Amino acid sequence: MTTTQFDAVIVGAGFGGMGAAIALNELGYHNLAILDREDDLGGTWHVNRYPGLTVDVPSTTYSYWFEPNPYWSRLYAPGAELKSYAEHVADKYDLRRYMRFNTVVDGARWDDETQRWLVTLAGGQTLQAQFLVLATGYLCQPKKPDIPGIDTFAGTVLHAQDWDDDYSLRGKRAAIIGTGSTGVQLIPKLAEDVADLTVYQRTPIWVMPKLDLSFGPRTQRIFARFPATQRFVRLSSDMFMDFMTTLAMWKFRQLRPINTIAAKIGALHRFLAIRDKELRRKLTPDYDFGCKRPTLSNVYYRTFTKPNVHLETGGIDRIEPDGIVGRDGTKRVVDTLVLATGFDVWESNLPAIEVIGREGRDLGKWWRENRFQAYEGMTVPLFPNMLTQASPYAWVGMSWFDTVETQMRHMRRLFGELQRRGATTFEVTEDANARFLDEMLRLLDDSVFRLGNCATSRSYWFNGRGESPLFRPTSVRSAVKAQERFPLTDYTMA
Repeated sequence: MTTTQFDAVIVGAGFGGMGAAIALNELGYHNLAILDREDDLGGTWHVNRYPGLTVDVPSTTYSYWFEPNPYWSRLYAPGAELKSYAEHVADKYDLRRYMRFNTVVDGARWDDETQRWLVTLAGGQTLQAQFLVLATGYLCQPKKPDIPGIDTFAGTVLHAQDWDDDYSLRGKRAAIIGTGSTGVQLIPKLAEDVADLTVYQRTPIWVMPKLDLSFGPRTQRIFARFPATQRFVRLSSDMFMDFMTTLAMWKFRQLRPINTIAAKIGALHRFLAIRDKELRRKLTPDYDFGCKRPTLSNVYYRTFTKPNVHLETGGIDRIEPDGIVGRDGTKRVVDTLVLATGFDVWESNLPAIEVIGREGRDLGKWWRENRFQAYEGMTVPLFPNMLTQASPYAWVGMSWFDTVETQMRHMRRLFGELQRRGATTFEVTEDANARFLDEMLRLLDDSVFRLGNCATSRSYWFNGRGESPLFRPTSVRSAVKAQERFPLTDYTMA
């Protein structure tokens, strides 16, 4: 068994992990290891390659503020451009030198004697690090549906998160399970190729009109030559996204009419696309807007009016080798099964690896027994020198980059104070953590999660207890200010 010493080990080579590495470099830490189980960088934008993949947040907002990309082809860029952007960031900031791919992390344990983290890799190697950053993201553990007989299906199974680019869908009889954000993007593309498509919907989703724009070569040249023009577009998209999220979700008690207006826009969008009342009824959510992640599409609803597309909402009884049997006994014979069933956020993702802190505290076990909680969405008592990015109350705004850059601000202030004091360890106090949790719970009392009708949403934003601790229920602006003002005495340093 070999041991290697690092300033920091970062688990995850997506945009979160790269943002953390950039912040650490700025603070003078250059002996880093970025570990990822995949064979390349980019996180979800490397893993996901399914047809129709795009961002569902404006690309101007879904990117680092400090690293604008003038070459987006559209306001909502296709997934391949996000992958290219990730590669550009890694190259510009010289992050590849830290990255180790095809590296599975088994777990991490704080060692009181050495005051360092011991990170164990599959195969037995152990890395030592002063700091540990968990950057695995919320959506890193795909969820396989628990349907009787699914393992007996004799045809081809395609997972949205493990797409087979070599498999042709042309002329196939296909079925897709899942109508979340991924399904909304994938279903219209499947319908273009297959001879017959059956969509199995458990919960309808709020689908809003997509006000997309093309950024042609001329616009890209203007953005590149005059960065202020793109900054203006970004500021507009940032403000709109933050404004709508805050009003429709977090200020539901005070501004319920705004949420109602959003729902009416979704209903009008559905009405204009579908004339069949019964079909429209099946595609209409019976929960409030904002309970479940909404998505954008101008073609999703129209896809269900095609003669080769069938919507099934009665549920699945079982899967047989040659097809799917509904609860009403109806069988659909298919040769291709597409799974767009999302991710397991709560059971195997928070945290994505075993993490043991001081006094033997198991992070996953502690969260499940004592509520999900993390101070400023980043640090946890009894876990010294550890930062967790995809954590309770971390997600701010609708863009993951809002979360990452908010956390980078926290890191700069926290590590700057650590260096100023000449200390080597930090740990958030129990009191500070409890105070922050109480504040988040108080703010949630005004949200659609608490006051809206969310019971039937089946949203991954809720855990098994009916709690909704993923989001920080504030505006992005408020979260940014908090990173500039949190009391440094909320941490003990030694």
